[in-house]
Amino acid sequence: MKGLIVAAVLVALTWQTDAYAQDKSSKGDPAHVTGAVGDHRAMAEAHLNAAKCLEAGKPEKDCHAQLARDCKGLGIGKYCGMKHKH
Repeated sequence: MKGLIVAAVLVALTWQTDAYAQDKSSKGDPAHVTGAVGDHRAMAEAHLNAAKCLEAGKPEKDCHAQLARDCKGLGIGKYCGMKHKH
């Protein structure tokens, strides 16, 4: 059992080290930065459109459905990475 735990820890450390190395190597990459900027702008626009939809008095269900379509592939969850309070 002890050997299994040690093996699991070693695997986890290997994955973490590999993820850190990949993250560190992409930070200075101009293409990565440009892509991240575009993704942030697209996500911001999706949320802005959802806010305008709600302000216009449209049903929350419809606005959230549009948010999900606009944010597909950018954010996580039903609300595009935003915590929904209800």
